[in-house]
Amino acid sequence: MTIFCSHCHRPLQAEMSCLPARAKQAPSAPRPFRSTKSASKARRDQINAELQALRSLLPISAQEKERLSYLHTMALVCLRLRGAQLFPPGLAPPTGPALGTELLSLLPGFLLVLSADSKLVYISENVAQVLGLSVVELLAQGDTVFDILDGRVGEDVHKKLLLAREEPGREVTFVSEMRTSKAFRLQHGGNRVVAVCGRFVTLRWPPSPSTTAFLALCTPLVQSPTDGEAASQDDIFQSMHLLDMTFIDVTESVTYHLGYHREELVGQSWYSLLHPEDADLAAAQHRAVALGAGAGPAAGTAVLRVLRKDRAWSWLRVWARRDGGCITCTCRCLREEEAAHLRARQPRAAAPP
Repeated sequence: MTIFCSHCHRPLQAEMSCLPARAKQAPSAPRPFRSTKSASKARRDQINAELQALRSLLPISAQEKERLSYLHTMALVCLRLRGAQLFPPGLAPPTGPALGTELLSLLPGFLLVLSADSKLVYISENVAQVLGLSVVELLAQGDTVFDILDGRVGEDVHKKLLLAREEPGREVTFVSEMRTSKAFRLQHGGNRVVAVCGRFVTLRWPPSPSTTAFLALCTPLVQSPTDGEAASQDDIFQSMHLLDMTFIDVTESVTYHLGYHREELVGQSWYSLLHPEDADLAAAQHRAVALGAGAGPAAGTAVLRVLRKDRAWSWLRVWARRDGGCITCTCRCLREEEAAHLRARQPRAAAPP
């Protein structure tokens, strides 16, 4: 079958001059994709240059910048971008670095700021004193609060944050283990238990997810305070008892925590303050300390409810030890969430001999 040209009506096999010049040329074979070493090196150099430019903008020392890996650089950049979105530079109050360091040193824990979708926005530098990890090392774990918490409490924390977001200004508290450095785990036998107490606040109007942040203070739960630590902590008081747990003396700070004056407690029994449901647990602790039947410091530790002067109940974590013919108790006030966490992990007291 012969095909004729639509322009000159002559057979195509006989004449090709009527076709456009590009049509006369035989189609060339597709060129295979080739990646040369020079092209790969150029791409790497471009990426390195971009990362160096981002690193140079970070407000940290030159020595710290030199130690940053690519992952750490990107994590810090993302943290700064989220912070700039919530706290625009023009609206932030001017504060000097010396003042910030001084204030942080007075806190019992570190500060944490989250976005509405639980992304990390700010972690104060003193986090290293609590977790043994710097801000950069902590960010390497992930970019949400769930990445630095014990995964077993993720659902509970999510519910608490959702409740706080639905009711801005409402304070919520949750307790969880937080990731720590390997050196910290070797020294303390595990991760750090931290109580996170905070609330959602609207930073600018109109309120929206991009102008709302969760501001929190993360306070570590004290494991075994020494006498020196007890004297420096505002939420601790000490008491001294006879072997039958009658008060001999108590520090004046008990007035702040329980409402009693020292003179009102001296001569009274420790058991007169205890919640009825905690009497057996307190008696087991008493026996273990008075008779020396406990094995290790945990035997002299208990989480108990005591009656305040205003007739409300307060949670205390009580460390007790025997000093000759008397028993000394170091008591730390707890939030209800802290007490629930510790009670769930408190070993059962041994039965009396």
